Amino acid sequence: MIKVLIVDDEKPICDLIDIHLSAAGYSCKTVQDGLKAIDMIEQESFDLILLDIMLPGADGYDIMEYIRPLKIPVIFITARNAVKDRVKGLRLGAEDYLIKPFDVVELLARVEVVLRRYNKTQRLLTAGDVVVDIEARKVTRAGRPVVLTNKEYGLLVLFVRNKNVALFRETLYEKVWEGEYFADSRTLDLHVQRLRRKMGWEHNLVAVYKVGYRLEIEE
Repeated sequence: MIKVLIVDDEKPICDLIDIHLSAAGYSCKTVQDGLKAIDMIEQESFDLILLDIMLPGADGYDIMEYIRPLKIPVIFITARNAVKDRVKGLRLGAEDYLIKPFDVVELLARVEVVLRRYNKTQRLLTAGDVVVDIEARKVTRAGRPVVLTNKEYGLLVLFVRNKNVALFRETLYEKVWEGEYFADSRTLDLHVQRLRRKMGWEHNLVAVYKVGYRLEIEE
């Protein structure tokens, strides 16, 4: 399992990221102090570090200097949005730089991109009796293969990576169709209906009023 260290002095943000990454199948640890983060990095191996800049003990730039020789990919997640801060973070070796407040779906996508760059992708995703093999692009339900269209597969991966999270219709459409969402379009609804039937999620893949859809799965 891919291990992620979340370093942020705000515990609610650590908890928010932890919940969503854990639901997506990652193993997470959180820490709110820069020096304690360095201690954890010395004691354990991590596949990815999500790093704030403004931290007690040692700031994110100091930690980045320490991490760089270890070749661990880093994504800065910070409220510091000045160009000079972004440039400094990237020049220190960070793979990406995400500004607070952020969309959790976007964070998950950026995590996937960085891990893919380092050949550390999460191969298997699960949701109840459904297993998605990302590398082989195969889906099984209760051990039996399920045939999906490209769009249905794209929606499935988004829902499984964001279990129990309400996803906006605009987000689903833009991620899967890669285009601008039009409110009067029935395309998304029709694909969700087909996905429900194929996965047996008639009671799990629910509509969220004025938002979009949520996959409700008890793990």
